[in-house]
Amino acid sequence: MIFQRLLFKMERRQFVVLLSTLFIGLGPFFNANAQSKNITIHLRGVTETKISLMPMSGTKQFKTIAELKSVKNGETASLPIPAEYMPGEFVLRFDYKEKSESTPYPSEKRILIGNDPIELWMHPMFANNPDSSWFGKEEKENAAFALFSTENARQKQKIGLLQQFLMEYDSPDSDFYLQGIKEYEKRRQAYNNWLDQKVKEDATLFASSLYRFNFLPQIVFQGNEKDRLLSLIAHYFDGIDFNDPVIIKTAQMNDWMNSYVNLHGQMATTAALRDSLIPAAARSAIEKARLGDPLVYGWMVDYFYRGFETNDMPQGMKVLEPYLNDPACLTTQRMEIERRLKGMENLKPGIIAPDFSLIDRDKTIFTLSTFRSEQKYILILFWSADCSHCKETIDVVYPWSLKAEVKQNLAVVAVSLDETETEVAAWENKSSELNGWKHLRATEGINSKIANDYFILATPVMVLLDAKTRKIIAMPDTPGELATLVR
Repeated sequence: MIFQRLLFKMERRQFVVLLSTLFIGLGPFFNANAQSKNITIHLRGVTETKISLMPMSGTKQFKTIAELKSVKNGETASLPIPAEYMPGEFVLRFDYKEKSESTPYPSEKRILIGNDPIELWMHPMFANNPDSSWFGKEEKENAAFALFSTENARQKQKIGLLQQFLMEYDSPDSDFYLQGIKEYEKRRQAYNNWLDQKVKEDATLFASSLYRFNFLPQIVFQGNEKDRLLSLIAHYFDGIDFNDPVIIKTAQMNDWMNSYVNLHGQMATTAALRDSLIPAAARSAIEKARLGDPLVYGWMVDYFYRGFETNDMPQGMKVLEPYLNDPACLTTQRMEIERRLKGMENLKPGIIAPDFSLIDRDKTIFTLSTFRSEQKYILILFWSADCSHCKETIDVVYPWSLKAEVKQNLAVVAVSLDETETEVAAWENKSSELNGWKHLRATEGINSKIANDYFILATPVMVLLDAKTRKIIAMPDTPGELATLVR
């Protein structure tokens, strides 16, 4: 997942030292000659199950890449893993029936897959209970990570108590406090040395690539809250090796960058300050990644692109523009970023909105240019039924649009970008509740012509038009902003 809107809420809160995580990688794992592997699963305890495998990182994050439709109790099944996803972190999902007449019920188990095949004895009802579900005795990756996690929790508990003391002690100029700082620094270095040793011990395992995300950066405790934040930001990347492409194969890389962005968000007391701090953070992170492996460099650009798109931050998009012409930047989002930048230039207030024709829920053709409305404004709302931000927006906009003084001035055209059967079913259900709106669906979703014409790369997006001229008045970011425009 990308950095979320919640990271940018302008709230002043007590600074909590993030036990942030950095990484020193293990290059040999990430290579073009990786071979596919199999997961051998011995099923027990349930009548039947469907088994799905989903990666926790990459373009197919949390999407099924391998599946067994039906495995029955007592059977042994083999689930192939495409080579391009290895090594990596995965979610193994079981939609099981306890009895033949039961409704399928889900359970999930997180697993690491490195260089070796995996054999797993599985009782889906107790997927994470080691007494009921376990790996083969020769399995190394998950066993090593489990041992590390246990010891790591113990190590962090010790230093965490000292950290809490330093954050809450009321006499920061006292000798006692200064002694506490010295002790913390001593323990921090000892902890990082322990991490170094664990990485070396498990150097042949992909699991060790996750260890370094627990690295503790240096923090200057003396000074005020802002000083501490700036200190942590300055040292945030101290423990990472951007030359190692394997770091982008971990889910922790995304979480680690979310924490980095969040540090900057904590200093944002206004939207304007947020919109300057976060792009500056992006530039700093990308410039550091630029000196490393091209895959990591490209990943970093992709990460901020998705964040800026989700949070509608055009200033951030402009930061990414120079990197698109760098052949060393192996971004997977080059075309999308270029399209978004083009949209920022071409789709703006004053131009006539691109025309479109789509089938509405009543199976009739709706064409924007021929749509006649007595209202003063037309709102085109691009949304998806499975989008949480869309739900938040609609939950505010819909009841507001029904107010008499708004309804007489505003016609709402809701365009769904849902594609899958599940999404379409959710759209049909939700749209039936939104009476009074025109409901259309672009069958090709985000890749449809209307999405391309309006440069839609994420939902929700609102486009407010003059009903007579069809000219764009504004593209409001929030329901509140929309309400100020419709009078």
